[in-house]
Amino acid sequence: MTAHAMTAATPLDAAPVLDRSPGSLAWPVTAALRALAMDAVEQAKSGHPGAPMGMAEIAAVLWRETLRHNPANPSWPDRDRFVLSNGHGSMLIYALLHLTGYDLPVSELKRFRQLHSRTPGHPEYGMTPGIETTTGPLGQGLANAVGMALAEKTLAAQFNRPGLSIVDHRTFVFLGDGCLMEGVSHEACSLAGRLGLGKLVAYYDDNGISIDGKVEEWFPDDTPARFEAYGWQVIRDVDGHDPAALRAATAAAIAETVRPTLVCCKTVIGRGAPTKQGHQDTHGAPLGSEEIARTRAAMGWDHAPFEVPAEIYAQWDARRDGAARQEAWEARMAAYERAYPNEAAEFHRRLKGDLSPVFPDTFEVALKTTLEKAETVATRKASQQALAALAPAVPEFLGGSADLAHSNLTTFPGAVPVTRDPAGNQIFYGVREFGMSAIANGIALHGGFIPFVATFLVFSDYARNAMRMSALMGQRVIYILTHDSIGLGEDGPTHQPVEHVESLRLIPNLDVWRPADTVETLKAWHAALTRKDGPSAFILSRQNLPMWPRTAAQLEAIENGAYVLRESEGVARAVLVATGSEVKLAVAAAEALDDAGIATRVVSMPCRERFEALTENDRAALFPKGVPVVAVEAGVTRGWRGLTGTREEGVTAIGIDRFGESAPEKDLWPLFGFTVEKVADAVRRAIG
Repeated sequence: MTAHAMTAATPLDAAPVLDRSPGSLAWPVTAALRALAMDAVEQAKSGHPGAPMGMAEIAAVLWRETLRHNPANPSWPDRDRFVLSNGHGSMLIYALLHLTGYDLPVSELKRFRQLHSRTPGHPEYGMTPGIETTTGPLGQGLANAVGMALAEKTLAAQFNRPGLSIVDHRTFVFLGDGCLMEGVSHEACSLAGRLGLGKLVAYYDDNGISIDGKVEEWFPDDTPARFEAYGWQVIRDVDGHDPAALRAATAAAIAETVRPTLVCCKTVIGRGAPTKQGHQDTHGAPLGSEEIARTRAAMGWDHAPFEVPAEIYAQWDARRDGAARQEAWEARMAAYERAYPNEAAEFHRRLKGDLSPVFPDTFEVALKTTLEKAETVATRKASQQALAALAPAVPEFLGGSADLAHSNLTTFPGAVPVTRDPAGNQIFYGVREFGMSAIANGIALHGGFIPFVATFLVFSDYARNAMRMSALMGQRVIYILTHDSIGLGEDGPTHQPVEHVESLRLIPNLDVWRPADTVETLKAWHAALTRKDGPSAFILSRQNLPMWPRTAAQLEAIENGAYVLRESEGVARAVLVATGSEVKLAVAAAEALDDAGIATRVVSMPCRERFEALTENDRAALFPKGVPVVAVEAGVTRGWRGLTGTREEGVTAIGIDRFGESAPEKDLWPLFGFTVEKVADAVRRAIG
């Protein structure tokens, strides 16, 4: 057609024909993503539209062309894992899940950030189908992804056989500047490079904007060089809005089998919003109705809010391809079951997290051996003995320490280091408490393993946010925290934890165990392993502690969290309650009071959370109404003064409400009042 003919056939006031080709602003598949994101945030009057609008092309290329998943079965074992580490952009993943066919109807998008919706402000594991981990605390999703990739590589090494790969998937993660500024990203990504996690692919949304403005003012790092130094493959300067460039970068990432890959995507935050794109205002606030109208016009999107045409749904729908991929895997799995029936049964058991076929007999043997030995050892040593006894029956152990394995005693017979050869079960994390704990969450979320991590109790502060996420997500992660008190001695107050046990008890859904001897330590391991709905923390001593004789009923009661360890003849006039190393002191004080004609009861309380979960009658049976209580623990006293759920009168607490001192252990206990005489005097005063 000639130019003249075109002009003659087209009205002068007609709107220009929009370019709807892939990568254009009016490309329908990305226009749908942007529209759903800005509509949901606008309706909620809360949220973050900038990242979903800026990453729409990256998401479209990955989710429509590469990601192996099945919307009909979000827990299919060999699916690719996808993590939105910049979780504030949650409407991106909700829109993706909705469009590709997950059980997330548009009615839930309309309830974004509302009470009891399946579209909470940040993605939450267990709340929304297809969400692999809870993200929002920046950098932790990236570290979770490292854990998932490590779990995949290790599980594949343990179960795959020539010609029959039943574990063969990738982990993809989106992240932003905030994730990279947080220190946890350094810890996790350095280790990922060293371990050669070649199936980990990260897409960096390099838009140069955060809440406070242009990040160049406070984040001038050469991020590509940093990751190259870690040992990653780095694909630089990818146009994050060009599908062809993204497709080529993704292909290069998948072709790399040894190094993890960082794809550095140059993007415009809030792309498509004519007056606000590229500005910090799009990061964490609704665009407003006027800007949304302008954005719709720019995209040629003339549909009502939350309306997506059927032909666009058809272009996104992943259900048919997902079902075919799962069916192909199930065929491989069936062949595997025929060729390797024992390994297949073990694989299924481990994915279910079911210890019942292998664990009970092993535990009973370990308990019998522990009772027969009756050793006086530090509870950190008792934990190592428990680990050594249980590990042969629990091959899913995948644990390690933050450069302290020989101090917190987390090595055990049969432990094989995880290196670039992945067929091990012990991880040397280096001095990386936060990264270690967040990686462990990723391992637990992936499935097939029970992760444990270890450091000194005082350094749990570095790990605390990831410990909180373990509890929030209900993941079976075991934290081994040693050197639990002023008993550490000469290292002084920097290394002597006084507030840490109590602060950990404040985290909901975290069981904090402070065992008094070898038996309570073994029981703590049993309780942690048989618990499926949350993490456990073991608070373990450096100094040796005696093993206490117990009846069968007392042994049974340990996992209740509290039980009567010693009872004087006659009616008790006071109850002494203690944990860990201080149980020894409470028993000695009770013996001294017996000599003075004062009958007492000693309650060992290795886990206050388990005790608080008991019925009111069971708690009252341990702490009878009207009987004074004296609590003894080498830490801050605040949490003991009410002893939640036991009594109205309050508790006399003997503890440490200041920082410690640098001196030999033998000098510190009397300095802080941990003597038989002072505990006995406290009981006398409580009795009045």
